[in-house]
Amino acid sequence: MGLKHQAASARKWRAAIRQVERHFPAYLPPLLFLTDPKRTPDPVAIVPTLPPGSGIIYRHFGASKRASVARQLRYICAQSEIRFIIAGDPVLATHVGAYGVHWPEANLTEARKWRGCFPLQTASAHTPSAIRRAANSGMDAVLFSTVFPSNSPSASSPHGAQRTRTVARRANIPVYALGGLNNENARRVASNTGLAAIEGLMVR
Repeated sequence: MGLKHQAASARKWRAAIRQVERHFPAYLPPLLFLTDPKRTPDPVAIVPTLPPGSGIIYRHFGASKRASVARQLRYICAQSEIRFIIAGDPVLATHVGAYGVHWPEANLTEARKWRGCFPLQTASAHTPSAIRRAANSGMDAVLFSTVFPSNSPSASSPHGAQRTRTVARRANIPVYALGGLNNENARRVASNTGLAAIEGLMVR
C-alpha cells in the first residue's frame, strides 16, 4: 500500500470514528481492534497504530505465552491511552490488570459471575435476542457480527449495513459493528454503532 493510499485510508477511518463519537456513550471506546493469532501475530505492534481512546481486545486462544504478551500489551496500552481488554479470560485479565473482558456469546452465564469486577465488559452477539441476553447479563456493550463479508473462517452470512443500523437503534445496549469493516464501508454504520475490526484497519 502506497503512502498516499495509507493516508487516504487513515483519513476515512478518522472520519468514521468522529461520526461514532457524536452519538456513542463517552465511556466506551469508539473503535475496538480484535487481535487474531494468524492475522495479527504481533499484537503489540498494533497498539501504536490505534488512536488514543480506542480499545484492543486480546484474543489469545490459549497461546502458551499469553501471560507475557498480555503484560506487554497492558504496559503499552497504558502508555498509549488505549483500553486493554482480554477475551474470555477474566483470571488473566485480573492478573495483569486489564481494563475489561470480552465474552463469547456462549459464555454469558459465566459473565454474570464477573459483573462489576471490571470497568468494561463486552460480549459477542449475532442476533437481536443475543443482544438482549448480553444486556440482561450486565454487559456494557455488544459486538454484533457479521456486518459485511469477512475473511474470517468463522464468519456467518453478513447482516449488511441497513439491518445492522436497525438492530443498533432498537437495542437496549450500545452496539459495535464487527465483520468486514474497512475504511470504505465503516461510515455506512458509524451513525448508529461503534466500530470493531480485525483486518482493514489503518488509522494513523
